[in-house]
Amino acid sequence: MKRIAILGSTGSIGNSTLSICESYPERFSVATMAAGSNIDSAFAQCLRWKPKVISVAAESHAEALRARLTSAGLETIEVVHGAPGTVRVATHPEVDFVVSAIVGVAGLEATYEAVKAGKSIGLANKECLVAAGELITAEARRQGKPLLPIDSEHNAVHQCMRGGRMDEVSTVWLTASGGPFLHTPKADFENITVEQALNHPTWKMGRRITIDSATLMNKGFEVIEACRLFNIPPAQVKVIVHPQSTIHSLVEFVDGSILAQLSVTDMRLPILYALTYPDRIESDLKFNVLDLKRLDFAAPDLDKFPCLRLAYEAAEAGGTKSIALNAADEVAVAAFLEGQIGFSDIHFTIKTVLDETSTKHPESIGKVLLCDAQARQLAKEVIVRKGTRSVTKVLAH
Repeated sequence: MKRIAILGSTGSIGNSTLSICESYPERFSVATMAAGSNIDSAFAQCLRWKPKVISVAAESHAEALRARLTSAGLETIEVVHGAPGTVRVATHPEVDFVVSAIVGVAGLEATYEAVKAGKSIGLANKECLVAAGELITAEARRQGKPLLPIDSEHNAVHQCMRGGRMDEVSTVWLTASGGPFLHTPKADFENITVEQALNHPTWKMGRRITIDSATLMNKGFEVIEACRLFNIPPAQVKVIVHPQSTIHSLVEFVDGSILAQLSVTDMRLPILYALTYPDRIESDLKFNVLDLKRLDFAAPDLDKFPCLRLAYEAAEAGGTKSIALNAADEVAVAAFLEGQIGFSDIHFTIKTVLDETSTKHPESIGKVLLCDAQARQLAKEVIVRKGTRSVTKVLAH
């Protein structure tokens, strides 16, 4: 029986993980959870799974949940909160495996501490490896524990790499749908609306990741992730546009052989793979090969999608550059969604922040979080400066 901690239990990955646990009760149990601020969902999950510990966002949430659990006769469930609470969930002595699925850097400290505690990790959080991949992967190697990617592209790479040794890999190919603006002329990018950018042709996702897919920054984050996870340089990681999103990733070996991973587009499959690695077990998540009609591929246009180029530069530099890339992108995307800046200003904001960020390599998670906060503040200042110049320009006319 594998005892699981779920960081982000009320999100989509968390619920998919619970679905796997439901399907294989003889294999998996839920030991602890971190549920954020959705108290109704957290309470329902406690009723069903009865974890040893559950963490919520704030003290007020903890008090409310504790009262509801006491009324339901579940006062033995320990309720904690905040970053220390999430760390307790991730490092609990009865936990064997941690699913890290908290969006953003909020789950960074808990994921790192879980690695230090010798837990096996299933990673569904890009920000952890983009912002602190050097620290996390180095600690995982010291502990001799696997970091198993749940993100579909990296999970596909992990599966393909089982076909050869690391020194036999020449190129990792990450597939990208191309987003909603694959065929939009660059001249029209200045007029792209929020509604257009949120209309992804293939996936239904959260607002930030949908915009990141539209700029291809999401694929840039995946480049950095791949470099950290598989300990390979950026030059060995290539992005290829594949609108059908049928092939999740490919690995090319030195002899010219290429292995590709295809499967249903259901996150339960990579979660199941991570939870059962190195074994594979029977599931009903089958892919009908007869449904394959055509597979199109093209190189990404870095002139139209310059955010991808920024990501490669940050991957090469590492350290504070990667931290600033993620932080500035989050701030810029939020500003775009709120109508404060245009679509093309997302790239401008990130590039300006990167240009003003010196390259250093933080030696602790605390310093990573400090650099993250500084980059976010700088991004906000860049947006204000940009807005001020725009207003001045309008008034001058």
